[in-house]
Amino acid sequence: MAPLYDVAVVGYGPTGLTAASLLGRLGHRVVVCERWPGLYGLPRLTHIDDETARIVQAAGDVDEALRDSSMCQYVWLNGKGETLVRIPANPDGPMGYPGHISMYQPDVENAIDKRLRDCGTVDVRQGWAVTGLDQDAVGVTLRLRGWNSDGATADGPHDEVRARYVIAADGSRSGIRELLGVERQDFGFNEQWLNIDTEWLRPQPPEFAYATQYCDPARGHMTINIGTNRQRFEFALLPGETREGMTAPDSAWRMLRHYHDLGPDDVRIIRRLVYGFEARIATRWRTGSVFLAGDAAHTMPPYLGQGACSGLRDATNLAWKLHLVLGGQAPDALLDTYESERRPHVTALTHAAIALGKVANTHDTEAAAARDAAFFAGTMPAPPPFPPLTHGVLRHDTDAPVGTLTPQGRIRLPDGRTGRLDDLTGYGFTLVTAEDPATALGPERLARLERLGCAVVALDTVDDLDGRHAEYLHLLGAVAYLARPDFVLFGTAADTTDLGVLVDDLDAALSGTTVTAV
Repeated sequence: MAPLYDVAVVGYGPTGLTAASLLGRLGHRVVVCERWPGLYGLPRLTHIDDETARIVQAAGDVDEALRDSSMCQYVWLNGKGETLVRIPANPDGPMGYPGHISMYQPDVENAIDKRLRDCGTVDVRQGWAVTGLDQDAVGVTLRLRGWNSDGATADGPHDEVRARYVIAADGSRSGIRELLGVERQDFGFNEQWLNIDTEWLRPQPPEFAYATQYCDPARGHMTINIGTNRQRFEFALLPGETREGMTAPDSAWRMLRHYHDLGPDDVRIIRRLVYGFEARIATRWRTGSVFLAGDAAHTMPPYLGQGACSGLRDATNLAWKLHLVLGGQAPDALLDTYESERRPHVTALTHAAIALGKVANTHDTEAAAARDAAFFAGTMPAPPPFPPLTHGVLRHDTDAPVGTLTPQGRIRLPDGRTGRLDDLTGYGFTLVTAEDPATALGPERLARLERLGCAVVALDTVDDLDGRHAEYLHLLGAVAYLARPDFVLFGTAADTTDLGVLVDDLDAALSGTTVTAV
């Protein structure tokens, strides 16, 4: 029988890469099964936010990953070229990165791939397709066949791998989801868009150094910079236009010339294809020991730029929970909180993306005129704020904003090491306190935190170089806060007595016991 891995990851896109790297970093034996022989090497996603950049920081060399990136602002124009709304770039988001980042996906994937291969516990099996699976009381057996890239068929040699758990991050057409018989809820948003990725042959004109959505009832279209050297152009397909016709070279150049006055002397086309924008969510994300993640679990229109970001959130949510279960620190039931936490968050973002898509692609001229008037009058409702987590591993019955995200600043440790908080504390729970908590917690609770891999950061012994963590404590009105490995606020302590109860409540939440704050 094949050796038993802790986790098998199916799919080697951003979600699978991140999950494998985080689990490898935590010391687990991981096998990755990917049908294609190498990384994709082209930019599918172009945007991440500061939270996602922080996840990339945990999974790889973030400075290498973002070496060709830039802050991103968004401008929405109507069909007359008038500005409907402008969302400025935020150079310093709470996670220590710009709030919106335009980046080059291959750099991100290469940085994470390098990190996980250096772990020594991750086996990457590229060129192997998963053709079947069986579950038993110990784990999951994945049946593999060699992938024929030329024919796009699984007709090579047979093999199999076994793992206690499986993460299916194999995309919107997930073969694992199909093998499990999991259906998807369709939210009724289906559009076809021509995607043209280009590389600048001259300095990027300033009007292309940000994202512009053209809300033109004649044809919705948009452009976004890919880092600093590349540009993406997208055009909605109109009735009667076909995938084959729109991806022909002459069609691509015709669109670029007509809408942006660009030709072969300005840009080099590096990819052109028609994407299907859809909004679908799997009806269940867990089947026994198999979990769906990323596009295998959910797809959404790109108007919020949150599709890939949501996949990386899935990866980090699953990774730390699998780590605790595999290490005997929590029961298997903890893994049920993956879906209960992530599904409402993804669903809210999906509905927000659909709503923005309807605003951007209003084809009726009278409706578009009414939309424009609402923007100009300031009566167009603002997009809803990002939702917090409302279920799962949180300290409930408290006024603290549990389920929201905690910040990351730069700190200096007593030994002189200086850097981003997570780089110095590691990927795990983090307890940030105003003062040394040793006396308040006592040796038993400190030992519990150590077993959980929880870093303790006392701001009276650490230099909070930009004041971000002290400011956050002041905002919370607390003497301490406890952050989960995915940067989510678990809970706060109002005073030193409450600090010990906070640690007890974390134990209770991880074991599935009721948590009640004092």
